[in-house]
Amino acid sequence: MLDLTHVRTILSEHYDLAPSQELADSMQDIYEKMDRVVTPYDFVIYAPYIKAINELKKTRNAVILGHNYMTPEIFHGVSDFVGDSLQLAQKATEVEADVIVQAGVHFMAETSKILSPEKIVLMPDMEAGCSLAESITADGIEEMRAKYPGAPVVSYVNTTAEVKAASDICCTSSNAAQIVAAMDSDTVIMTPDQYLAQNVANDVPQKNVVYWPGSCIVHEQYTAEDLNEFRKYNPETKIIAHPECPPSVVEASDFSGSTSGILKYVHDNKPKQAMLVTECSMASNIADELPEVKFLGPCNMCPYMKKITLEKILYALHTMEGQVEVDPVVSEKARKSVEAMIDLSRKLGI
Repeated sequence: MLDLTHVRTILSEHYDLAPSQELADSMQDIYEKMDRVVTPYDFVIYAPYIKAINELKKTRNAVILGHNYMTPEIFHGVSDFVGDSLQLAQKATEVEADVIVQAGVHFMAETSKILSPEKIVLMPDMEAGCSLAESITADGIEEMRAKYPGAPVVSYVNTTAEVKAASDICCTSSNAAQIVAAMDSDTVIMTPDQYLAQNVANDVPQKNVVYWPGSCIVHEQYTAEDLNEFRKYNPETKIIAHPECPPSVVEASDFSGSTSGILKYVHDNKPKQAMLVTECSMASNIADELPEVKFLGPCNMCPYMKKITLEKILYALHTMEGQVEVDPVVSEKARKSVEAMIDLSRKLGI
């Protein structure tokens, strides 16, 4: 566990991180990307960290990969590339930087290291895990293979390197249905997200999709009853759900898609009001891009994603601590399943 007192002591010895109105005023181009959701007072606090991180990135020849669930000051303030799991996985293979800072959770950092083993991959907080990833192990994969001999294993990228290594191919929420449909087998094993698997099964009825009973602590909280009750009082609101939600929630929604799919839907349709049934930073990060859209509804935060902060990113870059390593044997096997996903996605044009 990071000792935040120690972190702050080290940073205070090397950086002036005192709130600065003058500095904040000079960074209005950045603030304009988040001013609907970040108060001027908060940005005065964030500005010194954003400045220090962006300057240190140049010194370290580093890039920051920011997931869509990051808070706005990270997403807009310091991230060089943003997106969902597939987009970040692809970007990890393309960047020429020496250092990758993963502004996300641990399995994402492992994936970056698997795809770019020659690069230094930093995880600002090693405890930023994932309840879904932790729901399955390689033994669980073998258990599923024993129950369904010969069936290919499609594992969500929200898994550890060990699980990826035990799988045939990975998928993300944006390409899961297409990946499963492309498998040369009537029965396909999906791990570990039971709800993503059930939603894929509805989209790909020609396949017998069997699954591991894992789920995301954020998306499993939503219920169809809640959505239907909300719709009674907000009939004009478009309800947009992530496919990690239970099928009943997806059915009660107007649209379901991955984080990138949700972003595209909102940008293309620009509904007057929208409720994003996913991690609530999604709405915060696109609020300023779409001033014509009013975002409503519940806010379920991922406690793991929220472990990543500007302070921890700066400390990781300053000290170069939190380097992610993956066993070379495991990494090689895991790389094959991730690259199989990327190659098939490109072949399918997704």
